[in-house]
Amino acid sequence: MGAAAPPALVSRSHRGEEALNAAEQLERCAARAEALAPSSESAREVLLFAAGLYREQARLAAALRGLSANLKEDLAKLPLAPLVDWLAAHGPAQLAFDARAEEDLPARLLAFWARGDREDYLSRALLRPYLQSLATTGVRPDRPRAERACPFCGGAPWVASRRSQSDSDGAARHLHCALCGTSWQVLRIICPSCGESDPAKLPTYNTAAHIGVRIEACETCRKYLKSIDLTLDARPIPEVDELLSLGMDLWAVEQGLERFEPGLAGL
Repeated sequence: MGAAAPPALVSRSHRGEEALNAAEQLERCAARAEALAPSSESAREVLLFAAGLYREQARLAAALRGLSANLKEDLAKLPLAPLVDWLAAHGPAQLAFDARAEEDLPARLLAFWARGDREDYLSRALLRPYLQSLATTGVRPDRPRAERACPFCGGAPWVASRRSQSDSDGAARHLHCALCGTSWQVLRIICPSCGESDPAKLPTYNTAAHIGVRIEACETCRKYLKSIDLTLDARPIPEVDELLSLGMDLWAVEQGLERFEPGLAGL
């Protein structure tokens, strides 16, 4: 098992705000993406892909039973074939190619489990239902955890959110894991990539086109996260709603910034 989370990270309840199982959580994401798709011509295609992916992941999660939290032991219990086939048929070009071409999927997944790879979208997509199922039952996975990674599974955050607090000390900042779907509270002024805490080196950027969304950048490591303001509207699901503002990601890339962990659009 990995080391405890560093002081800047405070783990939230693995069950989140609603006591839903993994399949229900993933289906909720699918429904949100489906509902948002008609509202954005530019993001419609990626939102429909997200809806389909979450729905297939929900089906896989609903079939999981008797997990040990050790992937090597659990691989035989994961009915991955339907999700692999769906990705091969409906995924973006590179993801679909990987799903069709992979000849040794167990080895690929075990390698990802051991060290992670921010470019391995296939492994991330396939393991999300498994890790989210572990998260909703509170069984911590037996995998390495790097500093500033998700305290539950060791995955990387792909989006942030700001939420109201009970006191008057401003909104609390949370990071959302791309791998297990949980979120955890962090300091408001810190880079989740390199740990930079000088406010002068942590600029934020926003645009009137996407109220409540901002780029949280770091001038030290040149990484960024997108952050969704849930104090304005609590309905958004950050990892889904951030797809509406893909233009902000394109702008960030033009400025020489790299997203800490790619979102579902590959940015």
